[in-house]
Amino acid sequence: MCCNCTNYTRVSEFVIVGFPSLQPEYFVLVAWFFFFLYVTTAVGNLLLVVVFTLERSLHEPMYIIMVSLALSDIGFATVALPKLIARYWWNDGSLGFHTCFFQMHMIHYFGSLNSLILLTMALDRYLAICFPLRYPTMMTNQTMAGLTLFCWGIAHIFPGISTISFTLMPFCGPNKIIQAFCTTMSLKSLVCVDTSRQYSLAFASAMFILYVPLAFIIFSYICIVISVLRMAKGQGRMKTFSTCATQGCIIAIYYIPRFFVYVTPFIPNLTMTPDKSIATTVFYSLFPPVINPFIYCLRTKEIKQIFRRWVKFLRYIHHSCLINLICCH
Repeated sequence: MCCNCTNYTRVSEFVIVGFPSLQPEYFVLVAWFFFFLYVTTAVGNLLLVVVFTLERSLHEPMYIIMVSLALSDIGFATVALPKLIARYWWNDGSLGFHTCFFQMHMIHYFGSLNSLILLTMALDRYLAICFPLRYPTMMTNQTMAGLTLFCWGIAHIFPGISTISFTLMPFCGPNKIIQAFCTTMSLKSLVCVDTSRQYSLAFASAMFILYVPLAFIIFSYICIVISVLRMAKGQGRMKTFSTCATQGCIIAIYYIPRFFVYVTPFIPNLTMTPDKSIATTVFYSLFPPVINPFIYCLRTKEIKQIFRRWVKFLRYIHHSCLINLICCH
């Protein structure tokens, strides 16, 4: 693994291998699967952004954070999936040296950003349910916009630490990345010197940006449940529980698999095959962006009403066009 780092040939590009055990006859099928995921993620989340932009009634703190999550999901899918699709569609998995590090930074950036967005969303729900009378003054559109911009800015810090440290490391061995995209863990095995210090720093940064927000999210939901239990029984109570349960499932999908992937190298006798590790990474990275529009947005009463109004309007336009066409003939 180690080599003489004063005399090495610098790697100029990396190659995304993807699932190492996947047979070539399934490549096109897998490419179509990831293409479908990308289109679904982009269209679903972009639809939310368009609805928010056109409907002034949705210009509220809760929807501002939903749009932020939608933009983050679109960004992640755009950074992660095109090269993976090309790998299986045209057998083109090559990435330039700096392009790979850019992808690595953005992959971890959007992961950190989503963690901070979930934290902000939990804070918003905590204030709305536990302090309903003070909520309108505590969480204004300006406050939420400021928190959102802060999240988008600060999310660069922790991934940037590992990106800079790994960019300066010598890569003089193999250049094949046994992963769906460039990540710190996948590049760690390709460095030709000891990376334990850099990886420990990257691991500590990842744990901080992921699980400090998770601690507050858990605390906020405990407070929310306690507040809801104090409410009188009724439809509002069940609706709140339903919303919290749904969001709790998404949060669990986002955090729990990540935890196992990150801690596996530190636990003796706990190993994951490359295919299982990649499948787990793909699941927790791509499943939430696909279903987030349905979980957080399309189940929302206000957005449903907007869609119904749009459908009625389109039917009216279609009906009017048919009448005009008939009259012209």
